[in-house]
Amino acid sequence: MWEYTDKVKEHFLNPRNVGELKDANAVGETGSLSCGDALKLFLKVNENERIIEASFMTFGCASAVASSSALTEIIKGMTLSEAEKITNDDIADFLGGLPKEKMHCSVMGQAALKKAIADYRGIQILEKPGEIVCECFEVTDLEIIDAVKKNNLETTEDVTNYLKAGGGCGNCLERIEEIIESVKVN
Repeated sequence: MWEYTDKVKEHFLNPRNVGELKDANAVGETGSLSCGDALKLFLKVNENERIIEASFMTFGCASAVASSSALTEIIKGMTLSEAEKITNDDIADFLGGLPKEKMHCSVMGQAALKKAIADYRGIQILEKPGEIVCECFEVTDLEIIDAVKKNNLETTEDVTNYLKAGGGCGNCLERIEEIIESVKVN
């Protein structure tokens, strides 16, 4: 069983800003209900590009709920330019840390935020750069390379914990291992 901080437990048991924000002018969605985790983030942004309200709906585990709740608390009051700089580590740090097996929940929050900001600005995110490696979770080779380098990931299990890649059907595990090995060589 995973060890959760008191703050993770608090945000899971008493999540903030839950539900659809009816007058949202920015929405970002990520994840997949069929694969286990999904997040829909709603923002109300004023004319100065300041986030005045944020809410979420999520399907997932305690860490997904807590990460989504924390994200809404972190970004309220920020400008979009400030919010763009939020990383998944910022979300995890706000919660006092997440188990390594649950870091993908904070990654999901960062991805939804990026999509909501793009939605507000009228930018359509068509395709991620790189080649899709994990079809279940739409994770690319470039995302895996970046995560391996930035977070010193060494195994396919590390990558699955961090990005959820390989956590569905498992067909991509061999390719993930190849990518990890190629990063180690370079």
